[in-house]
Amino acid sequence: MTGERFINRVAVVTGGASPIGFGIAERLAAEGSQVVLGDFDEGRLRVLGAKLEAGAPGRVHAVLGDLSDRPDASALVDAATERFGRLDILVNCAGGGVIRRTSEHTEQTLRATIDRNLWTTLYCTLAALPVMAASRYGRIVNVGAESVRNGLYRHAIYNAAKGGVHALATGLAREYAEQGITVNVVAPAWITTPEADARIAAASETEQADWIAFTDQMRETIPMRRPGTVAEVAATVAFLASEEASYITGQTLSVNGGSSML
Repeated sequence: MTGERFINRVAVVTGGASPIGFGIAERLAAEGSQVVLGDFDEGRLRVLGAKLEAGAPGRVHAVLGDLSDRPDASALVDAATERFGRLDILVNCAGGGVIRRTSEHTEQTLRATIDRNLWTTLYCTLAALPVMAASRYGRIVNVGAESVRNGLYRHAIYNAAKGGVHALATGLAREYAEQGITVNVVAPAWITTPEADARIAAASETEQADWIAFTDQMRETIPMRRPGTVAEVAATVAFLASEEASYITGQTLSVNGGSSML
């Protein structure tokens, strides 16, 4: 996919070393954007940043940091403005909560799930808003979760975090509408990635059986009877990040194969 929708635009993608975050960054770069990747996984960030840079020379910058820590989130936004002189698009994709039965969560997994999803989004958004408000232009796209709407099994704590991400978007959308900033949510349902498939393939037989049962349950909630792809999520994010979506704000756009239809 190539195009010019994002020529002269600068995008920050958090969770840029994750499969979905990198897929979004690839899509934005393919359409001309300068892209700053933020992530705490140093090894993957280095490898994927170099991969993206190879296809978009001079238009990619990777920043290591724990975005649930406010100084690191601010440093990511500062890096974008220092390197490219502006910030037009923020994609809050950092996440990866612990998915398990509610009764099995520990204090550590509770905090990890909230930190990775809600605090990363909040801190990065707070850092980006003044920059966008000064230029009177901005596109903020939060990657939420369809499970917030359909109550997917084992997702209660994850939904608490992602539900905050959804709610933040609607509040900010109203508050910043007159400053040229739109704020929306892309809510994926079950998305398949090569990395997830590899983890399952390497798991024990018991874990594999549990995962098969879980995916069978997910498939039953989806009329299309299949998982979505990273490319399908990235295309949706790219639309909401574009000028074509200038009259869309405070909305949740689900990429869900029909699992909810309101």
